[in-house]
This record gives sequence, structure tokens and C-alpha cells, in this order.
Amino acid sequence: MIWVLICLNIIVANAMNTTNLMDVWTDMFRPFPRNPKEGLIPDYTPLDREEFDFIIVGAGSAGCVLANRLTEIKQWKVLLIEAGGNENFFSDIPIFASFLSTTPLNWMYKSEPEKNACKNLRGKVCFLPRGKVLGGSSVLNFLIYQRGHPDDYDDWVKMGNPGWGYSEILPYFKKSENIRISELKNSMYHGKGGYLDIEHAPYKSPLEKLFKKAGEELGYEWRDPNGEYLIGFSKAQATMRKGRRCSSSKAFLEPIRHRSNLKVTKYSTVNKILINPDTKTAYGVEFTKHNKRIQVLALREVILSAGSIGSAQLLMVSGIGPKKHLLEVGIDSIADLPVGYNLQDHVTFSGNAFLVNDSSLCVNDLLAASPVSAVSYMAGRGPLTLPGGAVGLAFARSSLASDDHSATRPDIELVMGGGSLAGDLLGILRSLLGVTDQWYWKVYGSLPLNVRQNSFSINPVLIRPRSVGRLKLRTANFTDPPIIHMNYFHDPKDLKALVHGIRLTQQVIGTSAFQRYATRLHTTPFPGCEKLQFDSDQYWECAIEQTSITLDHQVGTCKMAAVDDKTGVVSPRLLVHNIRGLRVADASIMPRIPAAHTHAPVVMIAEKAADIIKEDWGMRSNSIYD
Repeated sequence: MIWVLICLNIIVANAMNTTNLMDVWTDMFRPFPRNPKEGLIPDYTPLDREEFDFIIVGAGSAGCVLANRLTEIKQWKVLLIEAGGNENFFSDIPIFASFLSTTPLNWMYKSEPEKNACKNLRGKVCFLPRGKVLGGSSVLNFLIYQRGHPDDYDDWVKMGNPGWGYSEILPYFKKSENIRISELKNSMYHGKGGYLDIEHAPYKSPLEKLFKKAGEELGYEWRDPNGEYLIGFSKAQATMRKGRRCSSSKAFLEPIRHRSNLKVTKYSTVNKILINPDTKTAYGVEFTKHNKRIQVLALREVILSAGSIGSAQLLMVSGIGPKKHLLEVGIDSIADLPVGYNLQDHVTFSGNAFLVNDSSLCVNDLLAASPVSAVSYMAGRGPLTLPGGAVGLAFARSSLASDDHSATRPDIELVMGGGSLAGDLLGILRSLLGVTDQWYWKVYGSLPLNVRQNSFSINPVLIRPRSVGRLKLRTANFTDPPIIHMNYFHDPKDLKALVHGIRLTQQVIGTSAFQRYATRLHTTPFPGCEKLQFDSDQYWECAIEQTSITLDHQVGTCKMAAVDDKTGVVSPRLLVHNIRGLRVADASIMPRIPAAHTHAPVVMIAEKAADIIKEDWGMRSNSIYD
């Protein structure tokens, strides 16, 4: 009965094109802990002008880690501020990842209209989901745990950031990890006993076997995507615990929710950082909770972990950013720094559908909504445990990567989904992608229902983008969404590399493994590209520009660089240049985006940041909790 109500809620919410119904369900299904070690994080409302040693802004992928590690020091009092509330029953279900971005758990950021991307999506803008909930974007993401190539981090060192090379950051990846994949428990690349559980989805899709065979036919090995070599095919490793999402909140906050030196305030939106303009020292923050403004003071540091959009916006509304731009929106400049520049992201092409002649291969809406799937999920099994629906990953190197001298570093990823946009009967995936109903029915409406349901996807992802965007303020108020120019495909090589990714997907479905099931690409041309020869490079470039979307990996807006590097915002110790008592520790500090899904790198950044902070305050060997 519960599952019927859940499905009805999803159908009604999509039919009414509203997210308000989600509020009703937000905490209904998770009022009690599922086991003695798990429970809701208590909500604390600070007194006005209350003092803390450290104030962390944002309880996302990084903030939860920092709160855990800094409260290991018993005498440090830490406040963690989060604009959202608790996770819920829906957010635990791995395959529901696409649905979550249509709910109030998302900040609902959008780009400005793009010249070369998102041309045929709703409003002709790119949707940029970011988590507004305890756990942040680790609650909205597709759960994929992937770190990138060693050279990604060695490049950070070459850019002037000592201490961030692969050999130095690998221990931090391993520190947070509790690998639950039996064949990897003795791997030198994985950790055991950390807070963050990593496992394969319990569900073994029939497509996984075909994907592996296809990779072998094409000369690729089946690999550990976080092991010694990255190029190859693999099953996705996921931030999952017994078939359910293991967010940063579940992993790092719930086990320590009773520490007396940790306070968490929910539904609290920070408006600005309090900075003394004379001494250029951050001494606290001001936030709004239940329409009441509260100021809290930091005796040691304010730490921003609000993400590449939130952290950059907070710095600028507080007077730290490009001086000329701040004056344009009426903000006095305290520190003239290039905040908001260097915005990078991974973009993916997700409109294609591959059709098969066997109904048992794919995970479609009807299977996901079936009572059998519901019962299996309650036991920690079944198709609902697929991370965002992902069945497999592949990493490859296109001909456009010739300017990268690291011959083992890929620039293209393939993400294989158990279903496809064609089978999106309820409109959930359409809502995530921003695809209009008109577009959907024009491309896939001619297919019979059973054919649409017998389909899967292989989405190519550009993981070494050259194009760089910028984030700016719309107004001087943090509550007004910023102006975001993603600049996807500004460098034409990015577009050509993604076409190479499409060609690789065609090679995969052309293997004997997939042709056994008469696998074929649906060939109705995309709206806006009908006049071009179907399957030509020009056609695919047009199709990519119409429907490509973000993979939700925005990074770089508070770039880490040496103090004398005019392109940098924070130092290699993550301190904001020319400001005392203020650090940034999240995806925004990345000088260049790694060839990876960014959740794992952000957790690593927070783990390392916590040790840096302890060292800077002389507490490296201090007594900690057991």
C-alpha cells in the first residue's frame, strides 16, 4: 500500500508540474532510526551572537566530513549550518536520483541561455541541481564513486599547489572509505573501516554482462575504476549501504550526532560572512532561520563548504570578489579576488535511446514501480538499488586528447543506464533533463509503448573539458539566484570530443554481444537538426547542442593557487587570500576538474582540509574520540 501511495505521489506531482507534494512526504517515512547506530540529526538554533570555535557553512559532501573530523578535538565547539532539512525515504532509493532534483531538496539553479548548449530544453537554459538538504548534493547525485586519474592531481601541484599530488591525497581517499566489494578489500587503492560505504548495487542487470562482453570485443579490460588503470569498462562503485544511498550525512554526521561539541542548525540560510574591513578578518556569519536573523561568531575560523555556486556567491555578497563587478551591484570591496571565474563542469549527451527485442534486459518505469521491485528493495535488493539507474561505466581516450601527454588519462566516459529517456512514462527523467513534453513526443511518440520500455541508454560524458564559464551576482542579496554562464562547448574541441563519445557508444551496440538482441539506435532526428544528414558528425554536433546537460559536477569558482597567482582565490592551505579566519573547502577550490564524478574528490578535499586545520591550530596529535 505504501508503494502504491509513493507511485501515485510521483505521478500526480509530475502531472501537476509541481513539487509541493514532496513537502508532505519529506520526513514521513523516516521518523525513526533504522538501526541503533542511525538516527536523525538534532536541530539546534543558536542564540544571537553565540560563539563557536569553527562555523561551517553547508552540510553537504564536504561540510559533513569537516564537522565530523573537527569535533574529534573535544575542546573545539563546532556549528554546522544547513539551509535544508533531513533526508527522506525517497532520497534513500538509488534509482530515484533523477526524481530528487525535481523536489525542494534542490536549490533549483539555472544557467543563463547558452549559445552552444541546452538550446531545446525548457526555457532554453541548463538546469544545475545542487543539494539543499543535510548531505547536500550527495543526496541528489547518482551515487557513483569515482576518483579520477592520478595525473589530475599531479597537475594541481604543477599549477602551484604543493601537497595535493596523487601520492599525497590517495591516503585521504582511503581514509574516508569502507570498501564493501569483496574482491577489492585487499586492494592498495581502497580503504576499510572509514565512514563512507562503497559497494556495487546488489542488483545485477542483464545488460551488465553484455556491456562487459562488448568492452572485451572492443579491446577494453574489465577494471576497478578506482584502481591502477582508469581506461576500461567496469561496474559502477556507489556510495551505498546495503542497497540504500549512503550520503555524507548518513556516513559522517549520523554516527556522531550525540557529540556535545557539535551543533547543527537546519533550515538556516547564511546571508553573508561577517568581516572586519579594517583588519580583514572574518569573525562570524549572519543567517536567517524561520524569518529571524541570527549572527554567530567564530573564535577561530569560518569555513565555507557551500559548493561552487554557494561558496562563490557568499564570498561576493560579503565583499570578496572582482572589485569592478561588486561595485556594479552595490557591494563595497574588501578583497579584490577572481571569485566566480574558472567555472568548470562535465557535460553529457543523454537524448539517445537504444532499442532491443528482449523485454527482460531493461529497467523501465513499469518494472521500477512494480510491487515485486518494492518488496525486493525493502530487503536491500532488486532494480531500485541501481545507482541512478547506472548499469556500467567505461573510460576511453578520444583522438582529441592528443594534446594531453598522459597516454593513460581518458577524456570520455560512457555511463550505461538500465533504461532510457524513451521509456520515461512518468516524466521524471524529462524533468531532470529539462526536456519538454513536445520534444519527447516528437522524438519518441511514434514508438509503441512496449518498444519504448524495451530500451536503454549509453550516455557519453566529456570528462576533460576545455571550456570555462563564470558565475556572477545578480544582486547584492544571497537569496537572489546568481548569474551563471556555463559556456559549454565554447572551445569547439569539446563538441568534437563528445561526438567521438557518441561514436564509441555506436561501437558498443555494434558488437556481437548487443547485436544478439538486435540492438539499434532510435533514428527519429532531434528537433532543430532534421535538415542535417542523420548520423553525420554535423548532425551529432547539432543534437548535442540541443539537449546536452550537466552531470552536476560544477567546480573551480574559488580556485586554489599560490598567493602570488592572480587567478587564485584560496591558498593550497585553503585560506582565502588576504583575509584572516576564512577558508573554503569544497569543489570550488579545484584548479582544474578531475576526470571523475566529483563527490569522491570533494570528500577527499574535506578530509585533507580537516588535517590542515588541525595542523594550523597545533592540534595534530590532540586526543580524539574513540
